[in-house]
Amino acid sequence: MSTPSIFSLAGKTALIAGASRGIGLAIAKEMAAAGAHTILAARSVDKLKAEAKALKKAGYSVAVQELDVANDESIAACVKKLGPKVDILVNVSGTNVRKRVEDYTKEEYDRIMQTNLHGIVMLTKGIGVHMKKRGRGGKVVNIGSLMSILGLPYLAVYAMTKSALYGLTRVLAAEWGRDNIQVNCIAPGFIITDLNRKMWEPKVMTDWLEGVQANPRPGTPEDCAGLAVLLSSGAANYISGQCIAVDGGYSTTRIWPFEPVS
Repeated sequence: MSTPSIFSLAGKTALIAGASRGIGLAIAKEMAAAGAHTILAARSVDKLKAEAKALKKAGYSVAVQELDVANDESIAACVKKLGPKVDILVNVSGTNVRKRVEDYTKEEYDRIMQTNLHGIVMLTKGIGVHMKKRGRGGKVVNIGSLMSILGLPYLAVYAMTKSALYGLTRVLAAEWGRDNIQVNCIAPGFIITDLNRKMWEPKVMTDWLEGVQANPRPGTPEDCAGLAVLLSSGAANYISGQCIAVDGGYSTTRIWPFEPVS
């Protein structure tokens, strides 16, 4: 008899909030490949159905759930329908507007806060209540950002939400640890997605990154997916309250022009 892999997600149900594209979709694909029944959730149901169809064709167990984390009723409906089934919750949904702090409108501020933080808190609380009632433990993986741990210009409101997600991660890890629920945060670095693709088009941006980051390339959504699977698996049963950067070394290293004389 073969021993089950500690990285396997077989027999688990994973809900990926924000799975229609980018990091969320990459994570959903890897969750399914690791054996989880994977529920792709987002506003773009048609896009989700197309992705789910392809995953089913590949032999994976997937489903689709309409979810708008900016809408309280949508969140409540999702929790009511799926809450008793979910073993793994991955919070990816997010949006951003890059401006000087004094230039944000009230509408932009409220929209970013609701999408990136308030809705995720409500969803996590709802799913977490069911995880605790079931008594089988669970995993929560929040997708933060380098702005969870660092500061860069023109990202004030986004940085507030992502910093708060790291704070939420630590507190829920403490509150829910006795229920065998591990809560962790992933901080993606300069990952190119539809939200920032245009910003990375000028050569000056990639030249800058190559000059300062240990791994000189921008990241891809797939670079984040493996860690999400790890943190959702039995291999991470003793990891909780952490924020792990997937950033090519940006947050911990620097490159400089000095070279030793041989």
